[in-house]
Amino acid sequence: MGRSTAVWAVSTVTMLVLAGLLPDFQLQSADGDSATRIAVTAALGAGAFGLLSALVWPLLVRLLLLVPALVLGLLVFFLNGSLLLVALRINPSGDSEAAPETAVIVAAVMSAVASATGAALAVRDDDAYRRRLYRLADRRRRANPPCPATPGTVFLQLDGVGHDVLLDAVGKGLMPTVARLLGTGDAGPPTHRLTEWRTDWSSQTGASQLGILHGSNHGVPAFRWYDKRRGEIMVCNRPSSAAELQRRAVEHTRDGGLLSADGASRGNLFSGGAGELALVLSVSARRGREHRSRAGYFAYFSDPANAVRTALSFVAEAGREIGQSVRARLRGQRPRVSRGGLYPLVRAFATVVERDVVVAAVMGDMLAGRTAVYADLVAYDEVAHHSGPASRDAEKVLQRLDRSLALIEKVAEHAPRPYRIVVLSDHGQSPGETFRARYGLTLADLVRAGCGLPVPRRARRTRSGAEARAAVRAALRRPVEEGRERYRTAEPPSEPIVLASGNLGLVSFPDVPHRMTKEEIDARHPALLTTLANHPGIGFLLVAGEEHGGVVLGARGAEIPLDRLDDDPGPLAAFGPGAADAVRRTHGFPNTPDIMVNSFHDPADGEVLAFEEQIGSHGGLGGAQGRPFLLSPLVCSPPVDDGAELVGAEQVHRVLRRWLREADGPQVPVPGVSPVTDAAPLDDSRSALVDDPRSAALDGAPFAVPDPTVPDKSV
Repeated sequence: MGRSTAVWAVSTVTMLVLAGLLPDFQLQSADGDSATRIAVTAALGAGAFGLLSALVWPLLVRLLLLVPALVLGLLVFFLNGSLLLVALRINPSGDSEAAPETAVIVAAVMSAVASATGAALAVRDDDAYRRRLYRLADRRRRANPPCPATPGTVFLQLDGVGHDVLLDAVGKGLMPTVARLLGTGDAGPPTHRLTEWRTDWSSQTGASQLGILHGSNHGVPAFRWYDKRRGEIMVCNRPSSAAELQRRAVEHTRDGGLLSADGASRGNLFSGGAGELALVLSVSARRGREHRSRAGYFAYFSDPANAVRTALSFVAEAGREIGQSVRARLRGQRPRVSRGGLYPLVRAFATVVERDVVVAAVMGDMLAGRTAVYADLVAYDEVAHHSGPASRDAEKVLQRLDRSLALIEKVAEHAPRPYRIVVLSDHGQSPGETFRARYGLTLADLVRAGCGLPVPRRARRTRSGAEARAAVRAALRRPVEEGRERYRTAEPPSEPIVLASGNLGLVSFPDVPHRMTKEEIDARHPALLTTLANHPGIGFLLVAGEEHGGVVLGARGAEIPLDRLDDDPGPLAAFGPGAADAVRRTHGFPNTPDIMVNSFHDPADGEVLAFEEQIGSHGGLGGAQGRPFLLSPLVCSPPVDDGAELVGAEQVHRVLRRWLREADGPQVPVPGVSPVTDAAPLDDSRSALVDDPRSAALDGAPFAVPDPTVPDKSV
């Protein structure tokens, strides 16, 4: 009661100050009023605005659930201003008035001041904080059946944060919450273990998250690719493509997903089989109340203070991005990519709106006692693409993500059941300038030049473009018309589709219904493969072969069949252990493009060359992009045996499912069965999972819960 009175008083003073500063905002009649009457008018106006915000605002947000989040964030200001105008109209004094544009400013300032005042008064009031959490928990319990006493699990994905980036941030003191979990410095004994894992060749969120949530990413060669069977370009962050990929994964595994049993999916590309959804791309295009993933907005934006705070933070973040971009340009920073257009708004949405909504949804899930929650925070990944993985801009984002983790930890103390918090990433990011910035042409330009097709004048003038055109002339053994380069053969060349996923390039010929072999490509475009393989910005190529099934091509005529890569890795040697297995696995997909192109990689500094306009990239092999992390509680069994590696998103899925089973209760060890490996391991062709994640098929190989007092060696 005292805190509410104090917030009301501060709001009244704020309204008085704004009335004195803004000419279009008045709290007195035209003839003038006494100071007491003006103060009473301000108090009544502030009180009416506060009541309307508490009673009417949730109804307005409910009506706007189908509005996209970005639009809703911008509407917050105008809706709040409308509530202020109504509050002034119903003020008994009848003397207050404001212009509509002024009302927007007054409402935003008053909401921000009221929110800050309430937070400042309660910052050291632990009892008040607990009471608020208990009220929220009681409200959730009334709306949900009683939850069991067994532990729930929260999987928090820090998108794009690599293993080494996390350790570096902990060492710099940027992430004190993670440091405390690991027990570094004077933080006390560790409660979590840190494990590095290795991604598949397609080191990007679509492939990794599909494998983690649904147990299979078979047939996902990249973030975007041309699917010859469907005759369309598949893009992992396109709603229709995400829905199709999820359908294929469920069909492949015959299982709903990691979150099928009382789960919640927040901010993800895929649902994981969860019944509670918010900001989930794979269901965003569906119609019907049961598929309304935007309903997660309501829990957050129904509080006007939250809405205004997020809206103001959104504007501040967009301004911060513009300032940082201008500063980088003035300093001549290299490498650098364009950060104009809509990017400041996109960054603000990813780092503010998406983060706030997802964190609030996770808090609600924990207070409701849900069994499994998987949430993705994309802020770091978005900033690192344009500012660099180790930039100061990205480090600031890591600090905010650590605060979000601390908040979720605090809420776990008040949840109706204990929670285990697992923090992980889906991939890392590798630094490096773009392919276009270094060589003056794009991968698409180089492919077209190697095919003898017309290319832009800027590309023809580059050294790479000139060499490609010379190679075409030599391969055809006849001149090529300048400015109108084309084959003088009976069969015209097909127009290739060239796509990029970070430093991974994909070339497809849509007029050929099957995957072309090396021999077929050479017959149609005799200079193409040689042009690509010998380019200094390209590390290696993967193509199908008639004799050996698959062939890796490199510079200076290197041509190594896939079955000989273990003995002679050739151009794959620079990409580290596991590269050969990753390439062989992707070659076995039914929809692998005609040519897979992986950029150059420098093992000394981890640099790659992105085929997209990104100075921090991921999607292929090379550097930190393929080394994400898994931060798990010590009460969970170790992810892998000592000395073993955790490889691939599908194996991570099996580990997470094992931990969910362990949380159901103590398991009896079975002689001869390892506690850290599945009795029915998945392979690339068919998952052993069945419909129910708690089924007998999964429980057929029980696991022992480790003794937390025994030291763990997997760090």
